[in-house]
Amino acid sequence: MQNKKKILFIITKGNFGGAQRYVYDLATSLPKSEFEAVVACGEGDLLPNKLGEVGIKTIKINNLVREIKTFNEFSVCKELVALIRTERPDIIHLNSSKMGGIGSVAGRIASILEKNYKPKIIFTSHGWGFYEKHRPLLFRLFFYLSHWLTILLCHQTIAVSEKTKKDIAWLPFIKNKIKVIHNGIEDFKLLPKKEAALILAKTDKEKTIIFSLSELHPNKGLDVAIRGIALLPENIRDKIAYYIAGDGEEKESLQKLARDFGVLTTVHFLGFVEDAKKLLSGSNIFLFPSRTENLPYAILEAGTAELPIIATSVGGIPEIIRDMQNGILVHPRNPKEIAEAILYLLDHPENRKEFGEEIKKTVINFFSLEKMLEETEKIYKLP
Repeated sequence: MQNKKKILFIITKGNFGGAQRYVYDLATSLPKSEFEAVVACGEGDLLPNKLGEVGIKTIKINNLVREIKTFNEFSVCKELVALIRTERPDIIHLNSSKMGGIGSVAGRIASILEKNYKPKIIFTSHGWGFYEKHRPLLFRLFFYLSHWLTILLCHQTIAVSEKTKKDIAWLPFIKNKIKVIHNGIEDFKLLPKKEAALILAKTDKEKTIIFSLSELHPNKGLDVAIRGIALLPENIRDKIAYYIAGDGEEKESLQKLARDFGVLTTVHFLGFVEDAKKLLSGSNIFLFPSRTENLPYAILEAGTAELPIIATSVGGIPEIIRDMQNGILVHPRNPKEIAEAILYLLDHPENRKEFGEEIKKTVINFFSLEKMLEETEKIYKLP
């Protein structure tokens, strides 16, 4: 009987954003007859709790946080080396930029210290540090260098979109080490439309519901969305309600922005909602105004729910949405285009229906969990 391959997934944070969702899907969906999954992470409990519920072993990495703290990283690396030597996985699958850097070094050190032990080291990029334009140039150059070294140290790197690969593959010696595997999802249960609409809309039952599902973070562009809502004529704002599901550091500033623009009666903050995607059935339009992205699960979920989508043309989003065919693409940081897109969909209900049907076909045909698993397994099985 063929021995199982043991995979040690390592990720910086144990919350449940897109990268954690990816780790969860792989760890729980890979065939148990061929693979044994173990997951290690730093701060945050949502991911370990969810994995624990389905019997996946999880390990907490002390002192591992998102912020870079130079001396702290040495102790994290030391802990990772000890963990790898103890678990002796066949495959080390690293996730998040920081873990890619530290984990690839730790994996190489462990293979040197352990006689006859050569684990395969794989890194999935869910986003590059140099995407964050607000950082000083010196920091962004540092990220280019560290990402390049990470890819060199790893045996294979997975990019979740063609754009993710393109933005780094021009650096020397790494182009052939990067494979594009798009994120994928499986069909999921939505609440009945009336029930979801009641939770979402509350007193706005007769209005068109616009919905965003997002962490409240500057990169997500929700401030731009609020400004776009404020640009709509008052008689149009009376006919819509914009609901934002999610929590994060920008909550207070976004609420203040909505207050300052006089749209608090239109813009509603739901806070963190457990399994918020189930509410998609209660909305009419999905709005995704990010400044930077790779290949977001939220758009795949909205597409599965057959919603017309307005999204920014950043990262891998144009690999999902074809403008005016299965959704509407707008430029990032452009509230005027968001307002115009909303007005267009309000004025053309037939296009809303068509876009919803087409985006669902796109997700089913090209962004399924089954396809993601199949392509990832091929990498795991390479010699």
